[in-house]
Amino acid sequence: MPETWELFPHAADVGVRGYGASKAEAFEQAATALTAVITDPARVRARQAVPVRCEAPDDELLLVDWLNRLILEMDTHHLLFGRFSVELGAGYLNATAWGEPLDRERHCPAVEVKGATYTALRVACEQGRWLAQTVVDV
Repeated sequence: MPETWELFPHAADVGVRGYGASKAEAFEQAATALTAVITDPARVRARQAVPVRCEAPDDELLLVDWLNRLILEMDTHHLLFGRFSVELGAGYLNATAWGEPLDRERHCPAVEVKGATYTALRVACEQGRWLAQTVVDV
C-alpha cells in the first residue's frame, strides 16, 4: 500500500505531506500528517464532528488556510482530529474533521503547532497521485 502521509524535516519546523488518488484525499492526508506532528493519529477517537469551510484563490493557499483552520480549532477548543472528509471546488473547501478533546495522558502531545507556512508549499499531481505539502511552525 502506498504511503498516504509523511513528515519531513525542515530546520526547526516540521514538513507535512499528504498523498492521495484525488486532491481532496491529499488534503485529508496532509491534515492527518498535521495531527501526527502532535500525536499518533490512531490515538484520536472520532467523537466530535467539526465543520470547516475555507476559500482561497488557488490550491496552495487553500491548503494553508485548511491546516490553519484546523490548528485554530485545536487551539481554541483543545481538540485533536484523527479523521477528515474534504470536498474541494473552484476556490473553496468544505470539510468535516472528527476528533475529541485533548487528553494529555492518552495523547502524549509532543509539540504545539503554531501555524502552517508558505515554506515548501506545493499542491500537484505527480505520476497520477496527488501531493499536498507545506511546513508547519512548531
